[in-house]
Amino acid sequence: MVDLSTLLSEMTEWRRDLHQHPEFGFEERRTAGFVAAKLREFGFDDVVEGVGGTGVVGTLKRGMGNRSIALRADMDALRIQEEGTAVYSSTNPGLMHACGHDGHTSMLLGAAKLLADESGFDGTVRFIFQPAEELAHGATAMLADGLMERFPFEEIYGLHNAPGYPVGEIRTRGGAVMSAEDLFEITLRGVGGHASQPHTTNETLVAACALVTNLQTIVSRRIDPTDVSVVSVTELTTDGICNALPGLSRILGDARSFKPEVSANIEKQMRIIAQGIALAYNVSVEVGYTHRCLPTINDETLAAETLAAAGDALGKDVVTASAPFPGSEDFAQFLQHVPGCYAFIGNGEGSAPLHNSTYDFNDAALLRGAEFFAAVSRRRLPVASA
Repeated sequence: MVDLSTLLSEMTEWRRDLHQHPEFGFEERRTAGFVAAKLREFGFDDVVEGVGGTGVVGTLKRGMGNRSIALRADMDALRIQEEGTAVYSSTNPGLMHACGHDGHTSMLLGAAKLLADESGFDGTVRFIFQPAEELAHGATAMLADGLMERFPFEEIYGLHNAPGYPVGEIRTRGGAVMSAEDLFEITLRGVGGHASQPHTTNETLVAACALVTNLQTIVSRRIDPTDVSVVSVTELTTDGICNALPGLSRILGDARSFKPEVSANIEKQMRIIAQGIALAYNVSVEVGYTHRCLPTINDETLAAETLAAAGDALGKDVVTASAPFPGSEDFAQFLQHVPGCYAFIGNGEGSAPLHNSTYDFNDAALLRGAEFFAAVSRRRLPVASA
């Protein structure tokens, strides 16, 4: 049997080592090497590196069962300069684990050690350590590299830390659990000129301001109020200076929704509004719209199974259903191929938010995360009773 206090100490050491050495998407070579070495140390049947660039897949088989499931963690860091004061702060300038992927990787490694040492399941568990989640390309890259054909599985599970929730509390739900993410860039072109003679120009800034205001009506007036969605303008730039009216303006932003048809309607309405504003202000317009992340839709049955497994292993008092979260995750790409469940683990009510320069994963959640993954594996691949 694994001594859990010893395992927590080991996981904390792994997590802090990874935190000190963050790597950006598709550059996680040290991290991938660290993961692969640990899996081999645990006695895994098969460890394959370089899947989808820098991804790692470990395979653990026990018993005679022919079913297989997958557990997934992301490994990449963000281009943020860390401002935390921990002794294990990032040693790579301009990079930090500001989203807790160091903790996600360590929790899955902890589960790998638990299951390798104690078993308790009958079948095959695939451990997927994914690159480039923050770029929203890592899951796609692994799938394009033959993940499903080379390492087949029937279900998949993931876990993300959640600032604001009590440490170690598990939350998830059936259906939409995380939103789609769409990116847009709208370019307005006209004729710039001197600020003292606006009548001689077809400047674009007033048109851009009108467009920013009107984009807010998409959610409030053009989407069913029962469908949660967000349209956010995040940047407005021009080619002007203080005494020149701009002939070029760009509006950039982000849209979130939980249904593909809502995402499509947001794009449609944005194009209609942009064309109308351009016509009214006598400028031209181009709308670039990218569907970056799909909504993460949990299987209803597997979400219930996940909550039950977590409750049995960790206690009913630390397990609860969650509301949909408007963040996005490329875990959704895996759910296009097999059913699964994505869950959240509390990082503490006083935690800094994700993607903040002072954020840090709470090591007190590590063991619960490892036990969560192990419990789900044992419930979904049960050993036959004698």
